[in-house]
Amino acid sequence: MSSKKKWAAVTALIAAILIYLITGKVDLSHVLGQLQTDTGSVKQQQGHTDYTLQFPLSRYPETGAHIREAIAAGKSAVCTIDRSGAEANRKASLKGIPTRKGYDRDEWPMAMCQEGGTGADIKYVTPADNRGAGSWISNQLDNYPDGTRVLFEVK
Repeated sequence: MSSKKKWAAVTALIAAILIYLITGKVDLSHVLGQLQTDTGSVKQQQGHTDYTLQFPLSRYPETGAHIREAIAAGKSAVCTIDRSGAEANRKASLKGIPTRKGYDRDEWPMAMCQEGGTGADIKYVTPADNRGAGSWISNQLDNYPDGTRVLFEVK
């Protein structure tokens, strides 16, 4: 849950409690239920993670911006490493997305993630940014076995 959503939920809960204490006329179950739904959806998306990887936005600004945008649009922030599925995921995610001269097609979630493949968010980025980011991520995750769940944070 984003900071704005957390503060909005907390503010709504505090306001509801104050109104209830003053008037006794607020049904707190609705407010509490909504708060549980909001936090539950984030926990459900992220679940248990084994590691958190802080992706360097300043080093790879196009790819970092794409990751942020895709996560904000509802794509998973978690990558469950599945190297053997990468080729099939890449083929599925890029199906119907034409190449463009001078650009790479960046995928989020990445092809090497179980969450990747059909429905991945695709954005055109410069090859230097995309390939540099891919190499950096590969080096960071190299020693993690398949099945490792990595939470990505763009910093």
